[in-house]
Formats: sequence, C-alpha cells, structure tokens
Amino acid sequence: MQVDAVVLDIDGVLVDVADSYRRAIIESVDRVYGATIDRDAVQSFKNAGGFNNDWELTDAAALYVLARREGLEMDVESFTDLVADGGGGLNAAKAVVNDLPGVAKARVRDQWDTEQLRETFQALYLGEDLYRKLEGGEPPLSAPGYIHDEPTLVAPETIDDLTERFDVGVVTGRPAAEADIALSRVGLDVSGEHRFTMDDWEEGKPHPRALVALAERFDADRVAFAGDTLDDIRTARNADADDETCVYYGIGVLTGGLTGEAGRRTFAENGADAVVDDVNELVNLLE
Repeated sequence: MQVDAVVLDIDGVLVDVADSYRRAIIESVDRVYGATIDRDAVQSFKNAGGFNNDWELTDAAALYVLARREGLEMDVESFTDLVADGGGGLNAAKAVVNDLPGVAKARVRDQWDTEQLRETFQALYLGEDLYRKLEGGEPPLSAPGYIHDEPTLVAPETIDDLTERFDVGVVTGRPAAEADIALSRVGLDVSGEHRFTMDDWEEGKPHPRALVALAERFDADRVAFAGDTLDDIRTARNADADDETCVYYGIGVLTGGLTGEAGRRTFAENGADAVVDDVNELVNLLE
C-alpha cells in the first residue's frame, strides 16, 4: 500500500485501553446507578457509531441502564442496533429512550446526571493527582487512576520506521492533555499542527474534516488511517468521498474491541482496505 502520510488513532492502536477508558465507562455507570453494562456491550455501542467520545458512550450506557429500570424490554444488542439505525451517537440513544411511555421517560431523564457521570469517569481514569491537575478541584472519589494501566501496543522500532519514511499524524477522541500523556508514553512526537484531539474539532469521527485537514497540511496524495473501531474506517471512507485530491485508506487494527477472525470480518464488511493484527504490521504493509 503506497502512501505519503500515516495517521494513527491512539486508543486501541498505540495503547491498550481495555483496563482504563473502557473500565471507566463500566464502573462510572455502576458507581452512579448501581447497575451497568459489560465489556461486550461497550463494544456494541462502539460498533453502533458516533461514540468516539467515551464520556458520551458512558452517558448512553447510563440511559440504557435507567431505561431498563423503568421498563424498557430490550437487550443491549437490540438497543444499540436501534442507535445505529438512528445514525449513531448520544442523540440516537436519546431518541430510543424517547419511545418510553411519558412517565417512565420523565423518570429516566430526572435521574440521568451527565455531570456526575463525567466527574466520576475522570476521577476513576485520572486518579486524584492528575484530576486535580487537569480538571481542577477535588475529585469526587479516591482512585489510583486507570490511566496508569495502559500497556503500549507499538514498538519503538515501529515509531522510528514510520516517522522516518512518512509524515505521521494523529486523530483521536482523547482530550489534548490525555493525548499528550499517551503519545509521550509511546515516544511519538507529533506537532499540534499534525494532530486532532477532542479539543480541536467539534464533529468527531466519523466526520472527515480532521483527516482531510491533515492530508492538506502534509500535501499528501495518499493517506493511510489506522484505527481500532468502525468509526475509524468510516472516517477514512468519508474522507475519500469528500476529497477528490487524495486517496484515503482505512486500516483496521485488531488490538481494540474488535479482535480475532470475527473482528477481521467485521472490519472487512465495513469497508476496511486492510486489517492488521497490531499497529507494528504497518511497517511491512506500507510503502
């Protein structure tokens, strides 16, 4: 696959977030509402699309838990299928819950506290010291910080190879400060001009704006975007449809929620140009 530039997602590609971000989703809902979803359900929300922001996925998971408590007779797969049919994301989840009877719907909305969910999530993920530094104020609970439980998935030699041969950028749903921590951990130095974080664009994946902007800044004719979710592949497909001056390849990486042969099939069925077991395989895939 001949390319001029490589754009990387962070979570599930450069670092493993199974015991950090995804754990924080599950435990935040449980701590606030006394019930939650499991890890397979987190992936179902991811597959539905529009949940590049894990705070919003946490909010949607809480909506599902509250709706079930108020009489929603639907398993999580059926719920996320309807979310996908509605275009994905938090607004689609709200629309599903809006079909509840009026009294039940009002009880769900009265109990749904996105601010408390976000504060709980950040306290669990960051831990006390980083919470005070990045969020300001005192955390609502004491936790060591799941951010410290993020094994690296990329070898130093891979970073060296990619940065020597290609322009390298980053598109991630992380806030900028949390992206800095992960990039520092893996030893990837990317300038602010060549990365997009949650703080840099409102639309989020799978909107193509960030990827197209990076292609323009690199003056690239061919760009490979490697990510671990279907929204990453959709971002590449949308960029390819939106920008006639550049070819965009979407590469699925099997170190996130989509894994094994089932993950490989799912990526292929959703338009991935290639699927790799891990990000280190990009060294031999890309020319």
